[in-house]
Amino acid sequence: QSCLLLPNSWSTTILASKERRVIEPRKKQQDAGSTRDRILITNSEIAQPNSIPPLVSALKTCAHQNAATFHFPGHNRGRAAPSSLVHLIGLKPFIHDLPELPELDNLFSPEGPILEAQKLAAKLFGSSETWFLVGGTTCGIQAAILATCSPGDYLILPRNSHISAISAIVLSGVIPKYIIPDYDCLWDITAGVTLSQIEKAIEELHMEGQKVGAVFITSPTYHGICSNLTDISKLFHSYEIPVIVDEAHGAHFGFHPQLPSSALQQGADLAVQSTHKVLCSLTQSSMLHMSGNIVDRERICRCLQTLQSTSPSYLLLASLDAARAQLSEKPGRIFNNALDLALETKNLIRNIPGISMLGTLGFSNFPVIDPLRLTFGFWRLGLSGFEADETLYSDQGVISELVGTRSITFAINLGTCRDHIQRLACGIKNLSEASLLSFEKIKGQIEDHCGSAPFSDITMSLNPREAFFARKRKVAIGESLGKICGELICPYPPGIPVMIPGETITKKALEYLVLVKNKGATISGASDPLLNSIVICDV
Repeated sequence: QSCLLLPNSWSTTILASKERRVIEPRKKQQDAGSTRDRILITNSEIAQPNSIPPLVSALKTCAHQNAATFHFPGHNRGRAAPSSLVHLIGLKPFIHDLPELPELDNLFSPEGPILEAQKLAAKLFGSSETWFLVGGTTCGIQAAILATCSPGDYLILPRNSHISAISAIVLSGVIPKYIIPDYDCLWDITAGVTLSQIEKAIEELHMEGQKVGAVFITSPTYHGICSNLTDISKLFHSYEIPVIVDEAHGAHFGFHPQLPSSALQQGADLAVQSTHKVLCSLTQSSMLHMSGNIVDRERICRCLQTLQSTSPSYLLLASLDAARAQLSEKPGRIFNNALDLALETKNLIRNIPGISMLGTLGFSNFPVIDPLRLTFGFWRLGLSGFEADETLYSDQGVISELVGTRSITFAINLGTCRDHIQRLACGIKNLSEASLLSFEKIKGQIEDHCGSAPFSDITMSLNPREAFFARKRKVAIGESLGKICGELICPYPPGIPVMIPGETITKKALEYLVLVKNKGATISGASDPLLNSIVICDV
């Protein structure tokens, strides 16, 4: 089998210790291999940056070497790439899927293009240091908690924190001090946490003589609801306690006057962002930003080396560098079109009969909501979010970001176009016109639903780490009431646990899980996804 020659391949390569110097390539006639990898030119390719981002440049240079390769991965720069995937995405991803070669730097000891790319990101996002993550924001949250808390410390966090925070508690051995967030039963949505709730939590722990390792805040929430991080940061810094912010949904904050301020701008010490959500890196790539001098950077580095893969994807790393470069080209204007389309969407849908739009009225303690996160309620049409979502998809091909029991959330981003928002508005209008339910029936549904959050009355019998390692057994769900939960169960998305290992199983939590499952939610973490049985701690 003959080797494929790559387009514009390098004629000569000289290796010198750790650094590799590459001789300029000779112009070669385009071969057949480049033809089969031709892709469509998109708008993003037309708008070329002023200079190639450092990590993107290094990856390009390395991939175009005419090298005799005896390294991983096994597809050998696409020569043995699976044909089914090549037909789907072409050869280029394989050609650029390279290991930790000297030219590409080392994620855990960066000295070259990775270090340069991370420094450029730190400058753009206003951090003292930024780390690239290939394990998603999950990895960053785990590292942040492990780096600031020691076994036995207390971590103050909202009970609607992402599952990654709970896994970090298990890994670190810290004890959670939960804050019950505001809850709107009409929407079946939880919000953020207030300064008074935070103050109460820290006062209670200090009265008990407990050590607080850190506070962990989710802002914005999946629905775009923001907490007042400025006041929270000031409070905790007066105790010299670090503030960690799960800013997975807010990597775009601070880059337009109409967008909320970022966590770092509000005083957070550590902020973890999913660069792949509203910004444009590849899925699973994120960034961890640090500010101030409360957190030990060396401990962050050690924790990331413990948690991240030793074989990081350079496609993911380069995509972070590229997304940073894209944002830095016009940071104050890049979201102009997205914000205009978000406003247009609201204006098209706000007056459709039977449709509710999430605003700050239901959450008076949280006056700031991400304008690019739009949530519409369908209960006045007698529809659950899952039912409405199915109809929107079958009618207009609309694919949403987050489906709830009573609402759907739509994410507006840099790639949103006017045609798509018109299809969304048309689909919702059709939903409204098709509803024939009487007002009395709808009113009854609304009244029957209202209550408190499914985790408002939790009792922690074991801490999550103790429960994780405890002996377990499976019982019928009807027999589980009052027992100690042995598995982490949550509807996904958004990945907010309804039951956490170590908590006493309540009737409210069981009923809520059955409710969302019957409405169409996927239940993750449960050993029995049908919820006929549940794992409990046998203690």
